[in-house]
Amino acid sequence: MIVAEATVEVKNRLGLHLRAATTLAETVNRFKSAVTLTRGKNQVSARSITGLMILGAGIGTKLKLRAEGDDAREALSALKQLFDQRFGED
Repeated sequence: MIVAEATVEVKNRLGLHLRAATTLAETVNRFKSAVTLTRGKNQVSARSITGLMILGAGIGTKLKLRAEGDDAREALSALKQLFDQRFGED
């Protein structure tokens, strides 16, 4: 099993709000790998919009991304791109 990890920073002005969380969850659902986001002691599934919202990740927040599965590297790459592109905002 492939495991890929990265740290990403929330760069969009509104943070990981509902639309951004939905976009992230929809992107993760294109992959088979299990993907989690961690902020401090809170770890949530990237497939859960509610879980992503609970992280309360505003602009400047650093999150740990972890993907496990056959397409883990591809999933991580797609998610990093979302964060780098500010979820298409700003």
